[in-house]
Amino acid sequence: MWFFARDPVRDFPFELSPEPPEGGPPGPWILHRGRKKATGSAVSIFVYDVKPGAEEQTQVAKAAFKRLKTLRHPNILAYIDGLETEKCLHIVTEAVTPLGTYLKARAEAGGLKEQELSWGLHQIVKALSFLVNDCNLIHNNVCMAAVFVDRAGEWKLGGLDYMYSAQGNGGGPPSKGIPELEQYDPPELADSSSRAVREKWSADMWRLGCLIWEVFNGSLPRAAALRNPGKIPKSLVTHYCELVGANPKVRPNPARFLQNCRAPGGFMSNRFVETNLFLEEIQIKEPAEKQKFFQELSKSLDSFPEDFCRHKVLPQLLTAFEFGNAGAVVLTPLFKVGKSLRAEEYQEKIIPVVVKMFSSTDRAMRIRLLQQMEQFIQYLDEPTVNTQIFPHVTHGFLDTNPAIREQTVKSMLLLAPKLNEANLNVELMKHFARLQAKDDQGPIRCNTTVCLGKIGSYLSASTRHRVLTSAFSRATKDPFAPSRVAGVLGFAATHNLYSMDDCAHKILPVLCGLTVDPEKSVRDQAFKTIRSFLSKLESVSEDPTQLAEVEKDVHAASSPGTGGAAASWAGWAVTGVSSLTSKLIRAHPTPVPSDTTVPQRPVPEGHWETQEDKDTAEDSATADRWDDEDWGSLEQEAESVLAQQDDWSAKGQGSRAGQINHPDHKSLESHWSSWEVEGSWDQGWQEPSSVEPPPEGTRLASEYNWGGAEPSDKGDPFAALSVRPSAQPRPDPDSWGEDNWEGLEAESRQVKAELARKKREERRREMEAKRAEKKTTKGPMKLGARKLD
Repeated sequence: MWFFARDPVRDFPFELSPEPPEGGPPGPWILHRGRKKATGSAVSIFVYDVKPGAEEQTQVAKAAFKRLKTLRHPNILAYIDGLETEKCLHIVTEAVTPLGTYLKARAEAGGLKEQELSWGLHQIVKALSFLVNDCNLIHNNVCMAAVFVDRAGEWKLGGLDYMYSAQGNGGGPPSKGIPELEQYDPPELADSSSRAVREKWSADMWRLGCLIWEVFNGSLPRAAALRNPGKIPKSLVTHYCELVGANPKVRPNPARFLQNCRAPGGFMSNRFVETNLFLEEIQIKEPAEKQKFFQELSKSLDSFPEDFCRHKVLPQLLTAFEFGNAGAVVLTPLFKVGKSLRAEEYQEKIIPVVVKMFSSTDRAMRIRLLQQMEQFIQYLDEPTVNTQIFPHVTHGFLDTNPAIREQTVKSMLLLAPKLNEANLNVELMKHFARLQAKDDQGPIRCNTTVCLGKIGSYLSASTRHRVLTSAFSRATKDPFAPSRVAGVLGFAATHNLYSMDDCAHKILPVLCGLTVDPEKSVRDQAFKTIRSFLSKLESVSEDPTQLAEVEKDVHAASSPGTGGAAASWAGWAVTGVSSLTSKLIRAHPTPVPSDTTVPQRPVPEGHWETQEDKDTAEDSATADRWDDEDWGSLEQEAESVLAQQDDWSAKGQGSRAGQINHPDHKSLESHWSSWEVEGSWDQGWQEPSSVEPPPEGTRLASEYNWGGAEPSDKGDPFAALSVRPSAQPRPDPDSWGEDNWEGLEAESRQVKAELARKKREERRREMEAKRAEKKTTKGPMKLGARKLD
């Protein structure tokens, strides 16, 4: 029976890349790119071929193999695996590039920034400090060829071939025998008669000075060139001169050198170094320190190297979310770093975390996700959206916090193209019907109408026929004037989705009623839209053959392309009321005198406190202040809101006025032109009436009551609008049926007033009981006595 010896190189779990070798440190080692056979992950492989008659070199190579295998430090080349045979030595390390090659490649791309060089040198000095102070080892080979750079831009110290013990164990320093390396030796080693007193780190610190010179000036031609600092930064020159001084005794310890360079104004005192040091110790930092760090990180990411952000910051952000309970604060830097990732990397690293975040109950997390959805929506596939994201997002429609309801509505602009038939035409329409009929925030009702007009083209033909006309007609009866304007503009934005019969019998009668609206802005838009529909009807009347062309989109399937015609509406819906909820939370109701001489639609009484001088500043700042909100206290305030007659309702008229004169409304002028309706947003939201002095910075918040029946699955939930006699039963609040805004709000005010009265009565009885209990206390209490009963 024959036995065949196994080839250890063939069985080695790593293989060399067919690419040519990258070189390596001066000496017998050759650096190759490689990969792990099982996973394909990139590695670097240092190869030494054993040659006859080179026993001394072989012993040096084996010593380097042993040293690298046993030394573990973040700033020393990381050993992964190794192979030792009679013919060769293989050392497998993390994937790295020689520093000289890295600097040359970066120089061609514009060069390294000073902050990157400062952190790289910081890492090498820290590795030397570890060897000298903690291990009592002398590296004896610090030079450009002994430094390597990983994919994150981190500098690693290698080249351990000639290392020896500082305590003299095992003999003195090994002989190098390579002129390229001996030029980095300090002058005291060349002078055998020199008896100068030196420290154990003196020689390595001289070589560190040579490395610094080469980093800034290129290859060192001769030792005399060290006298001229060249391009070395001024903040480093003083410390550099200490390293290359002739007296070895004054060369500083590596730890002392780091301390000097980290002093205020020093070469290594910058934001990049501080960020790296914090990331290295992030596991032992307090939660408050982590929160502050992540909040400030986004401002610095633009100035940091892209590789550093992708390979060092991103893993820390993902770890902080998965295991550190960092919460919503990691989202902003996470999505900022994600912009630099390739599509496949984004799918692999970011999307799984995003999907998990949507199931979070943290309100700050949910609202941040909704606000920044446009940054990752393109990477989400339809099955993931419909099964893992949309069910969680819909909870926001019923949230008690207005900010989350508002952002949930806006997010539908991005999610709608990816929703399936059931979610879009059934589930989403139920929530929209509830919001438009029952939400206590006027701007949220307004945005619901805007969003419906924007996504109308994605709906099925049958849903469009049932929903759009009824929904926009309902909006025209809203007591909040901007909602009425949104209803008119909704008709205009979706004009191609209505038959000529619907235009004449359903839409124009509704629009004609708005021509006598108390608000001039509503009247203006009604006239413009009426002229647009009349123009279509007239053109078909003149030439009936145009009917098929005009109605080609009425019965067509959902058409994503049609929604692009009103793309500018999305910008208005997202930005026009962006600071709505934060203003509602911060504001306090104050009475504002009103004049009742001008008739207008019924609105809740009371006003919000105006902030005219802060309105514009708040709009731009509130989007990034959600972490500052006390979400717990907001929930408590929501519980007590029913007992305050002037709370949500008192915010209404001031909110309307704030939206009237909002500076963002001028941008709407260009938006209207894309809807084929003449005119522009010259009047803003609406003309300020004498009844309501126009405070800025807040928006309407009318009475609200969440109670109501669940949506019915039978029949048409978008019933036609008509004037309902008082004897008829109340409509389903989750359908687009008939409305009686005045009766709804009056009843809501009565319910809240009754609840407030009962609460005051209960409080009064409690106070009387306490007073009676005090009066019945038996006998006077002595000074210092303790009351036991």
